[in-house]
Amino acid sequence: MFSLKYHLVWCPKYRKPVLEGPVAKRLESLIRDKAKELELTIHALKIMPDHTHLFVESDPRWCPAEIASRIKGYTSHILRGEFAHLRSRLPTLWSRSYFIATVGSVTDAAVQKYIESQKGF
Repeated sequence: MFSLKYHLVWCPKYRKPVLEGPVAKRLESLIRDKAKELELTIHALKIMPDHTHLFVESDPRWCPAEIASRIKGYTSHILRGEFAHLRSRLPTLWSRSYFIATVGSVTDAAVQKYIESQKGF
């Protein structure tokens, strides 16, 4: 039995606000596809123009860094192929950094409420 839950946040290079409109919709779809492939459960997902929040549950096969790497790599490759302005405006889609916190010291509901309370644009 396990309960491995993570709150991940990552940003586009230079924190440019490029995650809007069709890019945001496609990004959400790609994240959900990759999560399904990795057998992750998404509890909350919020895409802001300049960053993405993901509250996800995994089994022990995937360490948090591997989850971030696989999702960022997959989404970058496809989004940059489908949206030319992402190639011309940025040298890479995602910054190298990201934030990951295990969810244990706060409740699942608190993390979910925080993500859902992020201002939408």
